[in-house]
Amino acid sequence: MKKQSNLSRLMGYAGGHRYFTYASWVLSAVSAIIALVPYWYIWRIIKEVLDVAPNFGQAENLTHFGWMAVLFAILSLLVYIAGLMCSHVAAFRVATNMRVQIVNHIAKLPLGFSDSFGSGKLRKIINDSTAATENYLAHQLPDKYGAIATPIGLIVLLLVFDWRLGLLSLAPVLLGFAFMARMTGPRMAERMKQYGNALAAMSNEAVEYVRGIPVVKTFGQSVFSFKKFKGTIDEYEKWVVAYTKECRIPMLCYTAAINAVFAFLIAGGLLFTGSGVTNEFLLNLLFYIIITPIISVTLTKIMYMSENNMIVEDAMQRIDSLLNMEPMPEAPAPKHPKDASVTLEDVHFSYDGKTEVIGGVSLHIKPGRTVAFVGPSGGGKSTLASLISRFFDVQGGSIQIGGADIRDIPKEELMDTVSFVFQNSKLIKGSILDNVKMGRPEATREEVMAALKAAQCMDIIEKFPKGVDTILGTKGIYLSGGEQQRIAIARAVLKNAPVIILDEATAFADPDNEVKVQAAFAELARGKTVIMIAHRLSTVSGADCIYVIEDGRIVESGSRAELNEKDGLFARMWKNYQLSVRWKVAKEG
Repeated sequence: MKKQSNLSRLMGYAGGHRYFTYASWVLSAVSAIIALVPYWYIWRIIKEVLDVAPNFGQAENLTHFGWMAVLFAILSLLVYIAGLMCSHVAAFRVATNMRVQIVNHIAKLPLGFSDSFGSGKLRKIINDSTAATENYLAHQLPDKYGAIATPIGLIVLLLVFDWRLGLLSLAPVLLGFAFMARMTGPRMAERMKQYGNALAAMSNEAVEYVRGIPVVKTFGQSVFSFKKFKGTIDEYEKWVVAYTKECRIPMLCYTAAINAVFAFLIAGGLLFTGSGVTNEFLLNLLFYIIITPIISVTLTKIMYMSENNMIVEDAMQRIDSLLNMEPMPEAPAPKHPKDASVTLEDVHFSYDGKTEVIGGVSLHIKPGRTVAFVGPSGGGKSTLASLISRFFDVQGGSIQIGGADIRDIPKEELMDTVSFVFQNSKLIKGSILDNVKMGRPEATREEVMAALKAAQCMDIIEKFPKGVDTILGTKGIYLSGGEQQRIAIARAVLKNAPVIILDEATAFADPDNEVKVQAAFAELARGKTVIMIAHRLSTVSGADCIYVIEDGRIVESGSRAELNEKDGLFARMWKNYQLSVRWKVAKEG
């Protein structure tokens, strides 16, 4: 099957607006031809001046020719602006439709996709790659057709008046194209891809660095603590310097060639005037000197067009890398949970298809029970919780909620069945009301207020003049980590899902906030199946069952008392935890 061109694909996104794109090409080409007409009037002005010299007062048409040149210059500009208006209408429609398709596709991907793909890389594709196509359609394509029309009109002008001088004027063009070829082609395309990769990597690491700034400030570390971020900056620097050095000589030669047209004309003038100078030859020579700068401008446009084509090619490939990702498969025969029980049967999972993160986990949680996942860092606790939420699909075994495999439960129903609160809950830039209503968009204001009260958030609401309508984030106020957690819990309370997953949900809470967060948890967990993940063992001591997870496997399970009697991994963790909470900072006597 023949591969569809990038332009054809972009026109597919344009729909009926593609005719605006075609109109912009025609108008740009017409504008380019009209823009050459003033030069013809300039030629007529020079001709009349030379014809009447030295009796310049006999020149009768200079004003007329001058105004005609101005008129056609203005007409060319107006036609070009009309073309740009058409191209922008189509370009904005294409960018909008493309972003809508990307976002709709992302909505069908696994919930854990953004963490594995990288939020910085994802933002770059949604914003920058689509913006590249917008710029391509709005400016570069119309300019391309204008740049094609200009040389055609130029060749006619250059050869009509004096074909010898015309050919001399075209000689630098051939040299310019020869040097331009050194900076374009497949090698340049690969370079542009490397450039995009370097930018994406740097963007990803920049996001992670910004997120880690609180840790850096807390522990007095420097930017060099983030070696990956610094490494991407160093790699980008090496690439840019190496590429600049590689293009230095060809670019120097290209610039010299396209600006050497005057040298060719002067040499030709000396050669062709060996037997004397006529008024006609002087007229043509002056005209060529005036018009030939258009050649260098046109050539430069063509050079950058080849680069822009490669930028768009790279942008489309990055967009395809996202759109080609397989969405979550939908079950042909949907099933529905009968209750809030959770069952894992021989679950296996790997992020990279090589290293197994979860290896053969089986467990059963009865409806309304509270269980906890504990264990060493990196043991697989959060991964296991994300699999229950279907952030990723298991690669072996099955996970069931209410007797139904989660892969057979419709996505919307699964999201209504499972609610989760993370250690770093995300709040949108909007009002507190809008943030809570994300749990159930159709909820009334009274229901939102009830959820906030249940989540111990009234002290947050009462300290702001606008109360629940207070805007969070940019141009608004900012909440502490514990306050954000309570707002997130209010969202979960409003959602009222039968299965709750709490992943390190008190990690960023100060002592005062932790008391309120724990009270909010108690309200949230009432009558629900709760799965808790925590390093702070005091938060899970009252769980009905504690599963100790190490290296992706359940190594122990039972109540806190039962696990302490076994003198295993949990007993050692509990002992170490008890020692840590008794640590105190001694005052110097």
